[in-house]
Amino acid sequence: MPLWLDMLRTPMAAPETIRLRVMRLAWLSLCVALAGSVILLEPLQDHLGKAAPCMIALLLTATLTLTIVYLRAKQRADAAYLDQLGARE
Repeated sequence: MPLWLDMLRTPMAAPETIRLRVMRLAWLSLCVALAGSVILLEPLQDHLGKAAPCMIALLLTATLTLTIVYLRAKQRADAAYLDQLGARE
């Protein structure tokens, strides 16, 4: 398995909770959907008209929002885990 793929599957510090895993997978799905919608913008505009750029803007907003929420949750989980490890030593 390539290193980058292995790193995507493996949490870097704290054990990954179900909530963090769901958020990470949702974030990855939003990124793929955003990339796909940008690549397919012309066909989307043909089918959806002026709603296509609005859909892409919503995807971008959702991706940015989830990025912020996920990074804060991940940082809190990592800090708590590292504090717990420090208390054991």
